[in-house]
Amino acid sequence: MAEASNFRLFNPDSIAKPAGYSHVGEVTGGKLVYIAGQVALDPSGNLVGKDDFRAQAEQVFKNLDAAVRAAGGGFHDVVKLNTYCAAAVDPASIQQFREVRDKFVNTQNPPTSTFVVVQRLVRPEWLIEVEAVAVVKR
Repeated sequence: MAEASNFRLFNPDSIAKPAGYSHVGEVTGGKLVYIAGQVALDPSGNLVGKDDFRAQAEQVFKNLDAAVRAAGGGFHDVVKLNTYCAAAVDPASIQQFREVRDKFVNTQNPPTSTFVVVQRLVRPEWLIEVEAVAVVKR
């Protein structure tokens, strides 16, 4: 269990140990920041990585990082990630997602997380979308 000044992330002994995420995130202070699902669009609105899952994941995490920084925090303040992955993505590519994610999250105390495979995202060229919740200092 690790504790930040505004939240703690932990895994109860009564639940199977997770791989790469925490089961529980408890907010103890600060302000909640909800970040809408981010896709692989650059600041000009252009798609990054057409048909390239890793490139799209990298842009998504860059966008999430920019969003949490704009709210006064950093990626270390993220307590929850919800990931939506298009069914067209090869399941073997999920390891690429983990590699990209792990460049941004604290792998010793990762945020809570949900990963869902969906038929497709709003635009068929989008392969992945990730939304986040952060707790930043007031």
